[in-house]
Amino acid sequence: MFIDGNEMYVDDNEYDRYLDALYPGMRAADPRDPGETFFHEDGVYRWDRMGGHRETYAGLPVADFRMLNGHGDPDPSHFAWPLHGSELYEEADGPGFTAGLEKLLATVDGSGIQAIVVAGISARDAPAVLAANAHRLPRLRSLFLGFIEPDYQISWIQQGDITPVLEAFPHLERLDVRGSEGLRLRPIRHGSLKVLRFETGGLPGDVVRALGRCDLPALEHLELWLGVAEYGGDATVNDLEGVLSGTGLPSLRRLGLRDSEIQDEVAAAVAAAPVVARLEALSMAMGELSDIGAEALLSGRPLTHLRHLDLHHHFLTAPMAIRIRHALPNVEIDLSEPQERLSGRYVAVSE
Repeated sequence: MFIDGNEMYVDDNEYDRYLDALYPGMRAADPRDPGETFFHEDGVYRWDRMGGHRETYAGLPVADFRMLNGHGDPDPSHFAWPLHGSELYEEADGPGFTAGLEKLLATVDGSGIQAIVVAGISARDAPAVLAANAHRLPRLRSLFLGFIEPDYQISWIQQGDITPVLEAFPHLERLDVRGSEGLRLRPIRHGSLKVLRFETGGLPGDVVRALGRCDLPALEHLELWLGVAEYGGDATVNDLEGVLSGTGLPSLRRLGLRDSEIQDEVAAAVAAAPVVARLEALSMAMGELSDIGAEALLSGRPLTHLRHLDLHHHFLTAPMAIRIRHALPNVEIDLSEPQERLSGRYVAVSE
């Protein structure tokens, strides 16, 4: 039974019908894991039809306030645990995250925690605090920096140097980063990381270059929302050279170079990239892809081996969309959300 205000609903089907009527045309948050596939940004970052945020991370439900107050299932491995460094809409600092971590570890046994979501508008100092306490979190495998409700603009989310968590947690398998203000990364070797995702309205070029110099032998899923220059997305095609060579990414199977205002140039670079031959899924969605970029993809290295090609939110003409489907008959292709070309091109997520 569900209770919403003064209304009661017998089961989840009745509640779903109520939500469909209340929020016509709005999707629920995508139930799949963003680290396993590529899907639309409104299933990742935007409000779902219930007016709430995604409630899972790395396949685990995010612990709610009852869990944080010591009520409910005591097994720490059953949840992703929020780490707060301040109030949700206030900037957090190192002492704030230190206090937040102490409060969390007083509630739940840190030796069993497998996933943490750093909540709030600033995760800037969280990597250093977590790194200093790595010995108290020996089973941590998944970390989300910037797990903030999507009514807060993505371009304002504060980040810092994320390298310390990679250095301090050699068994970390997943790292998700939302926002890029102040974001830094140093080249590093990490033998366990399988999923690395950056959701930004503008990914700095120095971060992209550093990523291209990293040695990540276990990485299977790499996702970059490149964004626009106005919000810090100053990466060029040359900055992607290290990633596209695939030298430090021998296990890569899913590559997303998304949300870019230079999507045509990125497509041309991808068309000649050695890494493409080992991919199962390629996403060049959410950006300003036009027929020029699509022509480059069709003229480059073969894409017939792909299982999934994600091009949603695009500026392709109908004839080009037909050409792509005919050229790749056995590939699952997402060409949804065609955009009106006469009004100018734009990315899906920026501010």
